Amino acid sequence: MQKAPVLLAELRTLILAAQKRVLPRSTAGKAANYTLSLWEKLTRFLQYPELELSNNLAENAMRPVAIGPKNWVHLGSKEAGPKVAAIFSIVESCRRFGLSIREYLAAVLPGLANRSTQSLSQLTLAAYAASKAA
Repeated sequence: MQKAPVLLAELRTLILAAQKRVLPRSTAGKAANYTLSLWEKLTRFLQYPELELSNNLAENAMRPVAIGPKNWVHLGSKEAGPKVAAIFSIVESCRRFGLSIREYLAAVLPGLANRSTQSLSQLTLAAYAASKAA
């Protein structure tokens, strides 16, 4: 995490330099433009250290669900899919941290609507696991 700002600054410099050497509609030009258009999102983790850089563990755990999309035809609506994905992400993250899913949800959900957005970082699984370990 300490090296990330320097590495990202170097990467951005290289992308900007490459962008000047290639045609905008070339594959490299499109890649540079795309990356720079998403730069704020790419570097957001620098502002919020509680964000994980990868969700590979949760995605790999959910792979069996993704492989059988026909099994999910009966979810009921288009909005249900992202909600189910969010629930699976919490479930698999709890397993990763060795936390009881029921206990985590019971601690976090009550009063959630009344919390400020600034205090939400205290509710991440990493923060909750750290508080349980203390």
